[in-house]
Amino acid sequence: CRGDSGICYTVTEGLYLAKQPSLRAILRDPRGCEGLRGLVEEQVRVCRRQVEAMDAVKRGAELAVEECQHQFHSRRWNCSTLQGLQVFGTRESAFIHAISAAGVAFAVTRACSRGELEKCGCDRKIRGVSPEGFQWSGCSDNLSYGIAFSQAFVDNPERSRGISSSRALMNLHNNEAGRKVRAGTRLECKCHGVSGSCEVRTCWKVMPPFRKVGNILKEKFEGATEVHPKRVGSRKLLVPKSSRFKPYTAHDLVYLLASPDFCDRDPRHGVFGTYGRRCNRTSPAMDGCELLCCGRGFHTAQAEVVERCSCKFRWCCSVKCKQCRHLVEVHSCR
Repeated sequence: CRGDSGICYTVTEGLYLAKQPSLRAILRDPRGCEGLRGLVEEQVRVCRRQVEAMDAVKRGAELAVEECQHQFHSRRWNCSTLQGLQVFGTRESAFIHAISAAGVAFAVTRACSRGELEKCGCDRKIRGVSPEGFQWSGCSDNLSYGIAFSQAFVDNPERSRGISSSRALMNLHNNEAGRKVRAGTRLECKCHGVSGSCEVRTCWKVMPPFRKVGNILKEKFEGATEVHPKRVGSRKLLVPKSSRFKPYTAHDLVYLLASPDFCDRDPRHGVFGTYGRRCNRTSPAMDGCELLCCGRGFHTAQAEVVERCSCKFRWCCSVKCKQCRHLVEVHSCR
C-alpha cells in the first residue's frame, strides 16, 4: 500500500466473523473475545461488553458476504472478499464497507426484536393511534439501536487509524452511507374483531428484506464518486476528483482510485481474474462471454442436466415426476 491513500488494504475486519463457526462456544471462555480473528482492540472491548450481541454481528457479516456475492455474481469482480487477499480502495471496497455496516445494523436490529439481547428490545417510541386510525402496537424494529451498535463496532478499525487518513475518511463515509439505506420500513398489521371483522387494527414497523438494501447499494456503487483528499483549513476532506463530478451526499459511495479491469489473476492485489468463469454466449451484458472473458475467447463443452419433468398430481395428495436428462452447452472463459 502507498501512504495513507487507501490504495490497498485487507477486507473489512468484521467480515472475518462470517468464516467463524458458531461463536457461542468460543465466547463462553472469558478471554474468548481476544481469540476472534480480525478484531482491533476497541472491537474486542465492545465484544467483552456485549458478548450476547456477537452472534448477531456474525449473522450481519454473513448477510453482507451473501448479498455482495449475489449482486456481483455475473461481473468480473464477483466479491471474492474472504480468500485472505487484498481488495482495492476502489468502488468495490466502498461497496464492501457499506454492505458490511448495513448488515451488522440489520442483524443486531433483528436480534433486538426477537428478544435475543438483554440490552435492547422493540422500539417503544411508536405508540398511540396513527393518523390512519390504527393502533400502534406489536414489536416495531429498533433500528436506532442497531445503527448505534454498528457505528460502535464497525467504525472502530478506521477510528483507531486516525480520521486524518484518506483511507479512514473514505471507509467511515461509506460505512455511514450503508447504514443510511433504510429502504423504507414497512407496516405489518393484525386485525382484531368478531370473525376477523378488523374493528381494531394494530400495526408495527419492520425492516424490509436485506435484498432491498443490497439492490439500493448496488445502484449507489454504479454511481459512486471518485474523490481525493484536500486540506480545508485545519481539516482534511474528501472532494470530487474532477469539477465535472456532482458533489456527493452522505448517502452516496465514494472511492479513491479507479478500479482495475479484474481480467488477469494478480493475487498480490486480490484479483482472481476471470479464467474458467462461466459466461453467457448470447448476452451483451457483463455476464456475456465477450466482456466477462476480456476478449480472450471461451471454451464450449457439453454438460448433462437432470430435471424433473412430466409431473402429475395424484389424489391425494402427491406429485409424481419423471427425471429427464438432456445435454446443454456450457461456456467458460479461456
